[in-house]
Amino acid sequence: MPLSANNPNRKSWLYVNKYSDFPIQNIPFGVFLTREDIITIGTRIGDTAIDLGAMHQLGYFDGIPLTDDIFLQDSLNDFIADGRKTWRAVRNRVAEVFDADNERLKNNTKHKEIICFRLDEIEMQLPIHVGDYTDFYASKEHATNVGSMFRDPENALLPNWVHMPVGYHGRSSSIISTHIPINRPQGQTLPEGADKPVFGPSKLVDFEVEMAFITTDANDLGESIPVEEAEEYIFGLVLLNDWSARDIQKWEYVPLGPFLGKNFASSMSPWIVTLDALEPFRVESPKQDPKPLPYLQTKGKQSFDIHLEAGIVPKGGKETTVCKTNFKHMYWNMAQQLAHHTINGCPVNAGDLMGSGTISGPTEDSYGSMLEITWKGTKPVKMKDGSERKFINDYDTVVMRGHCENDDIRIGFGQLKTQLLPIFKK
Repeated sequence: MPLSANNPNRKSWLYVNKYSDFPIQNIPFGVFLTREDIITIGTRIGDTAIDLGAMHQLGYFDGIPLTDDIFLQDSLNDFIADGRKTWRAVRNRVAEVFDADNERLKNNTKHKEIICFRLDEIEMQLPIHVGDYTDFYASKEHATNVGSMFRDPENALLPNWVHMPVGYHGRSSSIISTHIPINRPQGQTLPEGADKPVFGPSKLVDFEVEMAFITTDANDLGESIPVEEAEEYIFGLVLLNDWSARDIQKWEYVPLGPFLGKNFASSMSPWIVTLDALEPFRVESPKQDPKPLPYLQTKGKQSFDIHLEAGIVPKGGKETTVCKTNFKHMYWNMAQQLAHHTINGCPVNAGDLMGSGTISGPTEDSYGSMLEITWKGTKPVKMKDGSERKFINDYDTVVMRGHCENDDIRIGFGQLKTQLLPIFKK
């Protein structure tokens, strides 16, 4: 099926600012609560939210085989499970209906009042029910930086790292959407020079600039997904802030990896941008040396040129940008991650979330976490209000953004905002 929704010359009859992340070529998918307190699946063009459930009921998806309630749900899981053919058909139809030359809905005031909402009339929800969550460790620059800090800089990468996408299974119940605040985590830490742990709030709360991809139903138990077919099972991407309590994590992670240092919260952006919408922004992946084993070898452009940034907003203050990086730096691409994840027959389902791991670039201003930016707190970052940050303070808000851009269009993810509150007290 052709990707007619991606036509760079298409214009919408809805107003779209030239700097918007959401032109008619994007058509992301999300879930929101309407002014009538109805939850629905929708999309967005410019600053207009579009109720896909209402569009379906009013006949705008006639000819596309959809169940009556496909958009009248509180998650995208069933829609995602329908597969790429359905996603493409719906995106193409939305682009057609909102095309500047199509007057069917444009001139129907009654239908527009039912379908279209201002952003201040809706409340975004978590777009998927996250069944399983896997977090990878796929940025070579990040892994090298962390290995240099905590081990021998000459042997920063462990021997297995260049042979496979390293990952771990995380906690899905604490994944939240944008604007939902979190509390400072607490747990055991081992103070410098001490031989016994203490219990208390984490002093080293950190963000991680990540992206995550969402899968559809992909395989049965015992079956694997070939690397060359992996992208057929990837619905789209979101921004991900995979919060970390570095001091808790340092004490607990041997021998089984992260636990309390990671499970208190991960924040994801509410609009899922489809892999189809990102097609014009493909780029070559970093050269892999040594050559991966055959089941991980990919051809063609498997990475995406997605500009990412993170900023910190003190309470009542102005935002200070602390990181500018790019998804294209990822050493292990999404197809390799999914192929490795399933090579032993692990089933992947609709709505599963796969985090990239912290995305760091080759320069200090492109490091994707405060751990790296401040180099374990030895190089504090100065805020616009004159204060300094080694890690994240109570009442700070971390803001993440991501977008792609070429000479024709800009496709983005909007903002992901999360405020850190003090420890929870009953």
